[in-house]
Amino acid sequence: MIKKGSKTLVGVTQRIDNIADRGEFRDALDQRLVHWLVYAGFLPIPIPNFLSTRTSSTSELLESWLQFLQPHALILSGGNDIGEYTQRDTTEHYLLSWAKAKRVPVLGICHGLQMMAAWSGADLVRIEGHVGSRHQLVIPNRKDEWPTHVNSYHDWSLDSCPERFEVSTRAEDGSIESIKHIDLPWEGWMWHPEREVPFTRQDTARIKRLFCGK
Repeated sequence: MIKKGSKTLVGVTQRIDNIADRGEFRDALDQRLVHWLVYAGFLPIPIPNFLSTRTSSTSELLESWLQFLQPHALILSGGNDIGEYTQRDTTEHYLLSWAKAKRVPVLGICHGLQMMAAWSGADLVRIEGHVGSRHQLVIPNRKDEWPTHVNSYHDWSLDSCPERFEVSTRAEDGSIESIKHIDLPWEGWMWHPEREVPFTRQDTARIKRLFCGK
C-alpha cells in the first residue's frame, strides 16, 4: 500500500462545469464526497482535467502527476454525461488504463461506473425514473452486504454487464446498479454514497475493503 504520511491518498476525478457568464470552464468536486472519504479515513486529492490532452489517450503531464503523488486508489466521481467533455473522458480513460496496468483499486460513482463500463466496451442506454428518486437494491448474492435502499440521480444505465465484470446489485426494474470486476479491485456504484445522510455503514465498509482490503 502506498501512503503519504499516515493517510492513504485517493485520487478523485472531477466534473467540468461551464460557467458561461464568466467565460470559464471549471473542474468541480462536491464537498460531500471529500467529507465521505475523510470520514472513511482517506485523504482525497482532486485530479485536474487539464492535465490530459484532447488529441491523445496518453498524457505526459497526467503521468507525471501520478508518478509524483502515487495515489493508492482512484475514484471516478459523478457528474457530466459520457461524451459531454472530451477532456474529462480522456483523463478518465487514461486513469483506468493506468490503474489496470498497476492493479490500483478504483471506485466508479454514477458517471464513474458508466465510464468504467464504456471503457470496457459496454453500451449505455437512456433510463426513466432514476433522477431524484430512491429505490431498493436487489442483491443476487445475499452474502454480499449492501445498503437496502439507495439514492438515484442518473438518466443513463448500462445496456449489459461489461466484459470481465459481474453484476453485484440491480434496481427493482432490473437495471444494473453496481458492478464488480472479476480480476481487478474495481467496483462501480450507480448511487452517490456522499449524498446519504448519514453516510451508510455498508458504503463506508465497502470502500475500506476495496481500497485497503479490510
